[in-house]
Amino acid sequence: MRTDLYQGHDYYLMDELLTEEHKLVRDTARAWVKKEVSPLIEGAWEKGEFPRHLIKGLAEIGGFGPYIPAEYGGAGLDQIAYGIIMQELERCDSGLRSTSSVQSSLVMYPIWKYGTEEQRQKYLPKLASGEWIGCFGLTEPDHGSNPAGMTTNFKDAGDHYVLNGAKMWISNAPFAQVAVVWAKNEEGRIHGIIVERGMEGFTTPTMHGKWSLRASDTGELIFDNVKVPKGNLLPGRSGLGAPLSCLDSARYGIAWGAIGAALDCYDVALRYSQERQQFNKPIGAFQLQQKKLAEMITEITKAQLLTYRLGQLRNEGRATSAQISMAKRNNVNMAIQIAREARQILGGMGITNEYPIMRHMCNLESVITYEGTHDVHLLITGMDITGFDAFK
Repeated sequence: MRTDLYQGHDYYLMDELLTEEHKLVRDTARAWVKKEVSPLIEGAWEKGEFPRHLIKGLAEIGGFGPYIPAEYGGAGLDQIAYGIIMQELERCDSGLRSTSSVQSSLVMYPIWKYGTEEQRQKYLPKLASGEWIGCFGLTEPDHGSNPAGMTTNFKDAGDHYVLNGAKMWISNAPFAQVAVVWAKNEEGRIHGIIVERGMEGFTTPTMHGKWSLRASDTGELIFDNVKVPKGNLLPGRSGLGAPLSCLDSARYGIAWGAIGAALDCYDVALRYSQERQQFNKPIGAFQLQQKKLAEMITEITKAQLLTYRLGQLRNEGRATSAQISMAKRNNVNMAIQIAREARQILGGMGITNEYPIMRHMCNLESVITYEGTHDVHLLITGMDITGFDAFK
C-alpha cells in the first residue's frame, strides 16, 4: 500500500492570494484524501469500482455543491473554494473528482439555477448530504460533440410527460437516485427534466471494459415510455444554453482538477529523481531530468495563474464560456503531457501501480475528451477570437 507523501507545490507563492477559508477548505480535503482515499485508490482502479463508502466523506468535506447556499444544504463557498476541492480530489484520482463535480455542477447546479423552490427543497439537501447521488443525461450514442442533434424526447400526456430515448457515457448512472435529463419536447425545444430511480421504464445499465476512469462508475440511461410528473420539469431555462451553462461549471472544475493530477505526477517524479541513483549520483542531478522537471513546474504554475484568475471572474459573474474552454483545454493537455514526462523519469517503475502516474495518464485520456473534446475547445476559442463559426 503506497504512502501518500504529497505536500503541495507553490512556486509562485499562490497561497498568498488565498483566504484563510480557502486554505482551510484545501487542508481539510487534502487530509481526508490522504487518510481515506489514497490507501485504497489503486485497488479500486484495478477492480474497476467506485468505492461508494466514500460518499459520506465527500459530502462532509464539501465535495457536493460547495457553492450551493446553506439554506439548501450546501456550504455557501465561493468558486475558488470549489476549484480547490476539485484540485485536491483529482490530485488523488480523476474518477473521484468526476463523481463530485457531476453531482455539484451537472445535477445540483441546474436544480438550483433553473428549478422551482419546491424542487430545490426536495432534491438539493439530499444531494448535498450524499444521501442521494445524481447524474446528468446529455450525451447520446450518436450525439456527443453535437448535443443539439439529440433524439431523446418527451411528449405531453395530460397530467404527466412520457419520456423516450437513451443517454451514454453517464458518470454515476449505475447507482444514481436522480438524473437531470435533457430532452426535446414536441416542438423540438430542449428542456431539463428530473427522472428518479424507480420510475417504470427507466434503467441504468453499467458500461464495462473501460481502461480509463476505472474508479468511477459509468453507465447508460434508457427511457422506455417513462412517465415523469410535470412537476419534474426544470422551468427556469430551456434551449441548448441551459445544459451548456451546467457544463461551464463542470469544465471550470476540471480546469482546477487537472492541475491536481499534474501536481501529483510532478511530486512523485521530483521525489523519485532525488532518490534514484544512476552513474553514482541521483538522476535529478542530470541535465535532461532537470529540464523535464523545470518544464513541469513552469507549466503547472502557468495553469495555476490562469485558473485562479478564472476563479475571480467566476466569483464576479464575468467568466465567459470561451474563457472556461481555454482553461479546460490548456490544463488537461498540460496534465497529460506532465504525466507522460513523469512516467519517463520513473523509467520502468512508472508503469507499475506502486506509483500513481500510469493511472493518472489513463484517466486523463478521458478527461481530455469529455465535457468538450480537446479539438472542440480549440474551435470555441477560434470562434471567439475570429467571429467565425467553424462548426457549420
